[in-house]
This record gives sequence, structure tokens and C-alpha cells, in this order.
Amino acid sequence: MATTDFPAELRQLRTTLESIETVSDPTALRAKIAELSEQASVPNLWDDPEAAQKVTSALSSAQSELERVDKLRGRIDDLETLVEMAAEEDDADTLAEAEAELVGIRKDLGELEIRTLLAGEYDVRDAVVTIRAGAGGVDAADFAEMLLRMYLRWAERHGYATSVLDTSYAEEAGLKSATFEVKAPYAFGHLSVEAGTHRLVRISPFDNQGRRQTSFAAVEVIPLIEQTDSVEIPESEIKVDVFRSSGPGGQSVNTTDSAVRMTHIPTGIVVSMQNEKSQIQNRAAALRVLQSRLLLVRQEEERAAKKELAGDIKASWGDQMRSYVLQPYQMVKDLRTEHEVGNPASVFDGDIDDFIEAGVRWRRAQQLEGS
Repeated sequence: MATTDFPAELRQLRTTLESIETVSDPTALRAKIAELSEQASVPNLWDDPEAAQKVTSALSSAQSELERVDKLRGRIDDLETLVEMAAEEDDADTLAEAEAELVGIRKDLGELEIRTLLAGEYDVRDAVVTIRAGAGGVDAADFAEMLLRMYLRWAERHGYATSVLDTSYAEEAGLKSATFEVKAPYAFGHLSVEAGTHRLVRISPFDNQGRRQTSFAAVEVIPLIEQTDSVEIPESEIKVDVFRSSGPGGQSVNTTDSAVRMTHIPTGIVVSMQNEKSQIQNRAAALRVLQSRLLLVRQEEERAAKKELAGDIKASWGDQMRSYVLQPYQMVKDLRTEHEVGNPASVFDGDIDDFIEAGVRWRRAQQLEGS
């Protein structure tokens, strides 16, 4: 006997989809697609490659968004038909198929609903993520490497392209820091809720006495700069040093001075790049990330000024936003959203969608509360 109340579930699915459509506005999307399609069909479109890329990317994004909404509506209609067939024929196999499809639709609808909450100015952008080992010595460096793998596996699970821009290896094990790009629509919107201090508690594999160790790592997430953002940096404000790339233990992996360290003199922001093949490529990558960081600094300054004017100087993020506990019990818990799971191995293998979804919802609630 079925325990699922399908009529109630279907009503809930349709209500959620309607709330999504209120935000995404399929009618407006269709009008936008028609306009962009007309622009994309202009014969001399590619005379200006930059403008052409902008038009075709916007068209592809709008088409994908509309397709996701239309496809979900169709799946909900098909599910209703499947449920009716199962009831008429008293078919347990068809009912099981409907149960499985209900789970799938719930998941996809939840992901689409999260997308509608990503309405920040830069949420649609690619993301640049930097992980730095904090307090905790070699365990912290090892933790930083664990986090790097976690995020790269998360991106891989979703089919997102990534590019590791810089890695600074610790002497004994792990990483002092690492910077990588995630190239996907809304990568920044999703990963920005991962920014903050992460804490690991475990029996240290580097302690011969088998003692429990607490270590920390910091995660920074910034939106990837675009040409249109106009973050101009005068040459006089930049100091550039070149050096040889190196791998674990200081072993040289490059016989030329191709690595670049770029310092923004007024702010003291330092960006290092060594994973590209040439100095020119590393310099271009470093400048792009430096511009992105300055863009984020400018954004934070504007936000802070607005908060001060409003009389609200309360920090939005605490010093520690998530704990990964391996000993004496197994748990990963986000201290902002209270979301927790009892399988750290799965989390470290990139299964962090539930944490990201909870973080996006938490952030939206904080924004509404402060508005």
C-alpha cells in the first residue's frame, strides 16, 4: 500500500514551481531569447568577438533557464499521469517508478529554487577560490589540501570546469595555500556561502602519540572579473616579482623564472601564480585574480558604508562557519545554518550540495531580516 500522499505532493510541487516562475518569469525570458536570437543572427556579429561572446553567452544562459523551468513543468504533468495509471491498474511497479520520479523532481526543483535566490550582482559569475592553511601546523596544511580536493570533486560531480591557478606546498605535507577557478554559471553565487573559517577535529596522523588535533583553514571566494567591470589598476600601484615554480618539498618543476608574484601596493594584496606554462600567462592570470579581489574589496567597502549609515555594524559571518569532526565521533556541521551530516567521508568527496543549499537559504533569510 502506498504511503505517499501523491495529490498533496503534486500540489506542493506545482506551488513551488509557480513561486520559481514568479521570479524567473518565463514570458520575459521568451521575449529576451527572441531579442538575443535576433542580435545573434546579425551577419557581422563576430566583427566584434567580445560583444558577440556576450550576446551568445546571454542567449545560451536564457535558453537553459527557460528549458529547466519548462522541463520541470512537463515532468510534474507526466508524474501526475503516472500516478493515475498506477492507481487505475493497481500496479506496484508503476507506483514505485512514480515514487522514484517524485524524489528526482523534488531534488531538481530544489536546485532550481536555489538558483532563483542567487540574485546578487556577481552571483552569476565564475568563482575564484583560495584556501589557506590556518592554525594547526602540518594538520592545517593537510586540511587545506583536503578542502581543495573536496571543492574540486564537487565541481567534477556537476561537470564544472576547473583550473588550479596556484599551489604553495607545505614542507612536511599538505598546502600552505591554493587558488583555483570554477568555470560555470552561478559558481560564485553557490560557492560564496563557503567563504569563512573551517575547522577540523581528528586524531592527527602526524602525531606519533595519537593525540586529537584541532586545525583551521580559511576559504576565500571571489567573483571572476570581466572586462566590463572596469577595475583599472595603474602600473605604478603594482609590484611584480618573478621566480621559479616549485612543487612539493621545494623540488624545481620549472627551469625558467615563469612564476609571478603580484603585489597591489596601496592595499598590500598579494597574488601568486605558477601553474601556467609561461610568465606572460601567469602574469595575466595574476592580474585577473588581483582585479577580482579588488572588486570584492570595493563591494565590501560599499556594503560596510551602507551598514554604518543604517546603524548596523554586526558582522554577517563568524570566525568559524563549519566544523568537520572525525574524532571522537563523525559529524560535519555548519554553525550558521545548523545543517549537519554524519558522513564526513562523503562530504570530503565533494558531497556538499546540501550545505551550499542551506547556506544560500540562510543568507537570503539574513538579507530579508536586515532589509
